[in-house]
Amino acid sequence: MKFLISIGLALICAIGVSSAHDATRRFVLVVHGGAGAMGNLTVPQQAAYKAGLSRALAAGYAILKTGGSSLDAITASIKTLEDDSLFNAGKGAVFAYDGRNELDASIMDGRNLMAGAVAGVTTVKNPITAARAVMEQSPHVMLAGRGAEQFAASHGCTIVKPSYFYTAGRWLDLQKAKKSMAEKGSHKTGMLQPGNKDWKYGTVGAVALDLHGNLAAGTSTGGMTAKRWNRVGDSPVIGAGTYANNTSCAVSCTGWGEYFIRLSMAKSVSDRMELAGETLQNAAHTMIYEKLPALGGDGGLIAVDKSGNIIMPFNTTGMFRGFVREDGMMSTAIYKD
Repeated sequence: MKFLISIGLALICAIGVSSAHDATRRFVLVVHGGAGAMGNLTVPQQAAYKAGLSRALAAGYAILKTGGSSLDAITASIKTLEDDSLFNAGKGAVFAYDGRNELDASIMDGRNLMAGAVAGVTTVKNPITAARAVMEQSPHVMLAGRGAEQFAASHGCTIVKPSYFYTAGRWLDLQKAKKSMAEKGSHKTGMLQPGNKDWKYGTVGAVALDLHGNLAAGTSTGGMTAKRWNRVGDSPVIGAGTYANNTSCAVSCTGWGEYFIRLSMAKSVSDRMELAGETLQNAAHTMIYEKLPALGGDGGLIAVDKSGNIIMPFNTTGMFRGFVREDGMMSTAIYKD
């Protein structure tokens, strides 16, 4: 009997050690490419977007699987999306009212709550690299406009001519949006209310948990089509569009930025977990499905908690999104499928 008990205890101990070991080896990466109506995407277009998400996931996964940091992984994933003209960030960003591409980005390290952001840059090829440079190589959190561009250039970020960001499709969207604004008499106020709600949206982002248990989040965007007066949305605002804290979760948001700022969306998810003891799912669902629409806003977010649980809620028709885990299993989706 004692022998059987000893064997049983040994097995329990062995299982416990194995589980603890597996837990330390768990990692996950989640990406998004914006939320919106997306009602007219053809099958080939859907395939193209999913392929773009898969490339971003593969870039980050290659770093995480070899023990790389969550910061490096999300940077690689977001750079991949910024270089893909399908998404509203970097190459292919939407145009502001005056015909310029004004780019915003932010990044946050869950280990130490360090963060960096840039807003309204027009010459930085990959704004996420500028945001990271602000975080790691300056005493500041956010830089904007020409100063941010000068800082980025002096800290090794790739600088391009503004024409690099041009795509014919985004230019056509601007013309349609300006026509709609003129017809509705909203061009003087900057209140863009076109029939195509997707003109309000478009952002890319990534969140990750690495093998060392560290969380990180990042977001990059071209903002809102036909935005005016150097409008800045939630993407570069720490706590609104991006947040990461090792004690709770990492979050990247996409949607109608003004509402995400008013709700401090990303940090609110973290606070509900850390201060109210809610699960990631409950916290994110409350913010996206209750608090956001109550104000009249819409959009979505991606998040991962310190245990590797992920959530990708959205209250729009679709959200470009995907994830990959330590076993290499990759999944991408657009609609509520």
